[in-house]
Amino acid sequence: MPGIRIGRRRKLRVTATRVALFASIALLFVPAAGIAGPESSRDAEATTCKLQVFSWWTGGGEAAGLAKLIKTWNANNPNCRFKNETVAGGAGSNAKAVLAQRLAAGKPPDSFQGHAGAELRDYIKAKQVLPIDFIFQRYGFRKVMPKQLISQITYQGHIYSVPVNIHRANVLWYNPKVLRKAGISAAPKTWSEFIAALDKAKEAKVIPLAMGEQWTAEHLLETVMIATIGPTRWAGLWRKGADWSNAGVTLALNRYKTLLTYTNSDAASLTWQDAGKLVVDGKAAFNIMGDWQDAYFSGTKAGGNLALKPKVDYNWAPVPGTIGVYDWLSDSFTLPKGAPHRAAAVKWLGFVGSKRAQDSFNPVKGSIPARQDANPRLYGPYLKWALQQWKTNRLAGSLAHGVVAPNAWKADVDTALGLFLQSKNVGSFQDALEAAAKKRA
Repeated sequence: MPGIRIGRRRKLRVTATRVALFASIALLFVPAAGIAGPESSRDAEATTCKLQVFSWWTGGGEAAGLAKLIKTWNANNPNCRFKNETVAGGAGSNAKAVLAQRLAAGKPPDSFQGHAGAELRDYIKAKQVLPIDFIFQRYGFRKVMPKQLISQITYQGHIYSVPVNIHRANVLWYNPKVLRKAGISAAPKTWSEFIAALDKAKEAKVIPLAMGEQWTAEHLLETVMIATIGPTRWAGLWRKGADWSNAGVTLALNRYKTLLTYTNSDAASLTWQDAGKLVVDGKAAFNIMGDWQDAYFSGTKAGGNLALKPKVDYNWAPVPGTIGVYDWLSDSFTLPKGAPHRAAAVKWLGFVGSKRAQDSFNPVKGSIPARQDANPRLYGPYLKWALQQWKTNRLAGSLAHGVVAPNAWKADVDTALGLFLQSKNVGSFQDALEAAAKKRA
């Protein structure tokens, strides 16, 4: 996922009268201490402004989806044009580094992208973002978003971002032709069926399970953990005092070790797209990846995708052991403290949570709305399936994509995983995960 240029500001010579006037206008955008909801006077739009929105959406479906939002925003807000402050590179890490510098310098954008959930806690604890419960109340978001989602994005009684989409992490992608040739009659549903299918693929001389670089290995790990211990115990592992030494975790880690024996030897040098392409090219049977894989498989070649036919050239199912569970992640937008155009930022957050915005953005992005009232006719075959699953499944938050663990904890898991991928020592890996959890006790 996807630098940002901050232009030099020309010095302005202003009279004392103008300074006083600017100061009084600025007060309209600054909330009183301890108050999350603005008064109507502070919500009034300035005559002109620029809505500064910071994200890492610079390519593919995400950039196309953002372009849709920008077009609608500018058409409806001609006096407050959208200023697109995207930063490319590093799967969002470059953008987060630039954002950290801006926030530390007291120069926030009006709103910035972040993964909904624990990833935002560093900003919350640093008092760099404001609670936006009043926006959820004003626009009725609590009524149209799942209660489980609201619960999982609430921190110490408050909500700090508006989810604009939902992705699913626990998806098993497969090539129907490869499965038929290997004698695999259907997508596996259980752990034992999965191992049997992987063995048949191996006998057929194809890669049983395609995998990419380390973050995709972490993605695989979380799906195996959820499949083994279930969403409730998975959520419990990320609370203070959790027991990472229990037998369920041990079983999950051993299963994960087993799965790694079926993966391609060059995984560390491949992107998630490379791993997916092995499947659709007939070189691999399965790939476990988020549902952005569908956008890559079925999107247009002009957009850098493969333009393949769903259910013919590729198909999907929940990761074995996770039927009825939605391992979710979400891109969301925040209200930074000191946003230069606060009223516009509040309006933006109301807009990105709206049915119109989410039904415009998500079919292009390759995700589904966080809302439960989407128009299914706007979505392709996979996303129609995902919309139905979202309404009925139990939710489990993603580790690899910022939902369950704050950044420092996730970094410790990343380090432990990197060592495990070299050693394959389950005991040492589990000890490291337990130590990382105890640091948060």
